[in-house]
Amino acid sequence: MTESPKQGPLAGLVVADLSRILAGPYATMLLGDLGAEVIKVEGPQGDDTRTWQPPVRDGVSTYFLGVNRNKRSIALDFKDADDLEVAKRLVARADIVLENFRPGGLARFGLDYETVSATNPAVVYASISGFGSGEQGAKLPGYDLIVQAISGLMSLTGDPEGEPFRAGISVFDVMAGLHATIGVLSALNDRHRTGRGQHVEVNLMSSALSGLVNQSSAYVAGGTVPFRMGNSHPSLFPYEPLPCSDRDLIITAGNNGQFRKLVEVLGVPELADDPRFARNEDRTANRDELRPLLVERLATRTAMEWFDDIIGAGVPCGPINTVDGGVAFAESIGLDPVVTVGSGDAALPGVRHPIRFSDAEARYDLPPPELDEHGDEIRAWLQEDA
Repeated sequence: MTESPKQGPLAGLVVADLSRILAGPYATMLLGDLGAEVIKVEGPQGDDTRTWQPPVRDGVSTYFLGVNRNKRSIALDFKDADDLEVAKRLVARADIVLENFRPGGLARFGLDYETVSATNPAVVYASISGFGSGEQGAKLPGYDLIVQAISGLMSLTGDPEGEPFRAGISVFDVMAGLHATIGVLSALNDRHRTGRGQHVEVNLMSSALSGLVNQSSAYVAGGTVPFRMGNSHPSLFPYEPLPCSDRDLIITAGNNGQFRKLVEVLGVPELADDPRFARNEDRTANRDELRPLLVERLATRTAMEWFDDIIGAGVPCGPINTVDGGVAFAESIGLDPVVTVGSGDAALPGVRHPIRFSDAEARYDLPPPELDEHGDEIRAWLQEDA
C-alpha cells in the first residue's frame, strides 16, 4: 500500500476504521491528519453520511466530506465469507481498530476485541457507543440528539421561558470522538511500556456528563439542578450578548479587573466601585440592575466600534457571526482556517486540523474517498503476508 508522502507524528501507525456517521470517523480523521494510515471499512452501501444531504459539493455530501479526509476506502460485506476474511486480515495487522457498532455487535463476525486481541495482542481497540457496554446501556441506541436530551444538555439550552433546544451541532458525537482519540493515544503510550494494547471504551453519555463540566458539577457537588438561562451564565456577569446601536455584542468580563477595564471604556468607571457590582458574586446577584446601565452606554455606538475599543482594553468580546463570518474572522487574524485537501482535479477545500506542532505538521494529501476507491490496493497489501 502506497504510504503518504507526508510524515506526521503518527506516521507508521495503521488504523482499521470500522466506524461510521460522526464520532468514529471524526476521531479517525484526526488520527489520519496526524500521519496515521487510516483504512475506512464501509458496508456495500457506504457510510450513511454519504447520503446525508443537502448541502453537497459536486454531488457529494459535505457532511461526509467534513470527517473523512486522509482515509482509504474498502467496501466489505461481513456476511460474505471472503470479505470477512479480508476484514480479519486487516484488524490483525492494525495498530488501532476503532468501531462504533452496538456493543457486542461485532462478536458474531469474530471482529470483537477479545477475538482480535487474541491474535493481535498489541492492538489498541477503541469502541464508541451511546450508553456503554453494560447490560442496560448496551441495549440503547445512541444518537447524539437522544444523548443531548437524556443528559440534560437540552434543559440548559434555550430561553428560560421557552422550550429546550438542541445544540447547533452533534456536540456529544464530536466530544466522544475527541475522548476516543485521547484514549487511543493514551493506550498507545502505555503500549510502549507493556508491549500490549488494550480495549478503550467511550460512550456518548459519559462524554456528555463530563462535558457538562460546571453544570453537572453544580448538581453532583452542589446539589443544585441548573436550568437554562438563555445566553446568560449562571456564575458570571457580564458574560452574554448585550445590544449596541445596531446589533448584539458578546461581552465577557471574567474577573474584577476586566470589569473595571470594561466600565472605564464605556465611560462609567464609577460602576467598578459601586458595592452592588464590585465583586463577581455581587454582579451576578445584581445583574438585573447592572445590565441596563451597561446597555445604556452600549446603545450609543455600533457593535464593531465598541469591539475595537473593548478588545483594545483587554476585555474579551466579539460579534455574533454566521459560519461564513467565523471563517472570515479566522482568516483575518492569520489562522488560515481553510486548506486544500488533495491535489489536481480531486482537490477540495477543507477545515484546517486544529493542532499545530513546532516540529511536525498535519497532512492533507488524501481527499475523502469514493466508496471502495482503494479496495484493490488494500486487498493486495493484505495479501502480501497472507
